[in-house]
Amino acid sequence: MSRRVRIGIFLAAAASFGALLIWGFIGLTDFGHYKGPYGYVLNRVALPERHMTNVVTSAVFDYRGFDTMGEEFILFASVVGVVLLLRSEGREDDEMEDDTGSDTVRVFGTLMVGGSLLVALWLIAFGFVTPGGGFQGGVALAGGAALLFLAAGYGPFKVLGNETALDPIEGIGAGGYVVVGLAGLVSGAAFLQNVLGPGVPGTLWSGGSAALVNWCAGAEVAAANLILFSQFLEEYLVPLAGKQQS
Repeated sequence: MSRRVRIGIFLAAAASFGALLIWGFIGLTDFGHYKGPYGYVLNRVALPERHMTNVVTSAVFDYRGFDTMGEEFILFASVVGVVLLLRSEGREDDEMEDDTGSDTVRVFGTLMVGGSLLVALWLIAFGFVTPGGGFQGGVALAGGAALLFLAAGYGPFKVLGNETALDPIEGIGAGGYVVVGLAGLVSGAAFLQNVLGPGVPGTLWSGGSAALVNWCAGAEVAAANLILFSQFLEEYLVPLAGKQQS
């Protein structure tokens, strides 16, 4: 398929998607004029029923936990598809020179990696108490690891971006979500029902078994994004650097 044909297909798809997006935005209510009843209902019942002060996360991982499981597997399948497209057979594993250009950037950037990872873990752990959750914390966790590449270079990042370790973590994160749901069925309750009790409001265990689902989502999202980062770097930047050096 020629480049002109690929560009034509992309433009047609982009135009269709853009028209659909504009049509969807037109149908939205004006900002500040919320008409749906569900938000008001959840604001009233989430704390007494689920003991979760963060209503958004309670809806994502408890009230509509089954839908969130589908979203997580969409991400899982998307990452698998992208990785299959990026991986090429017979690609030479060229080494990229780690030149950040400044010792200050390397030192302070590396120190910021630890702070970023700490904030990411806080976002996941306190997802039912304050704004945050597994999806947001997982992205922040992967972003902190990607910062290591910007600050210290490809070599140090390759340790965190090791697909041999990340692939099982992604699978455990996605599969663990299902296991928690099946635990509800085994106990005689509904799928993904909170079988550990609501816990104490304002504490890390306020989500009960939903907290386990939250951590599974965080692990899956973080591993999935790191796999994508690693693949893009290995497929594009590393071979490009090798050609420039030669």
